[in-house]
Amino acid sequence: SFSPLHSEIEALIWAMESMRNLRQFQVTFATDCSQLVKMISEPEEWPTFESYLKDITVLQRSFYNSEIVHVPRTENKKADSLARSARKQSSFIVHMDAELLVWFIESS
Repeated sequence: SFSPLHSEIEALIWAMESMRNLRQFQVTFATDCSQLVKMISEPEEWPTFESYLKDITVLQRSFYNSEIVHVPRTENKKADSLARSARKQSSFIVHMDAELLVWFIESS
């Protein structure tokens, strides 16, 4: 990605597409990136991201009920820790499941 903010918005779009494809239509998407939430609520202020924001708007219409909320990093230390450790990995791993993995449970 061009910048960390681009990465954040691309990750949100990926998450939204994934939930739509899994037919999960009532979802809360949480991010520690306050700029991302601001960007979505005030798209006219972010012309550089216009095409991304249009994608998010279209995706939002596919959910019955969804919201995008800001959760400060200090209030979600486990997610922050996982994100930091994922950036250190030499390979790319994606896992989605209704059940938590043992290593995830033990990391708390």
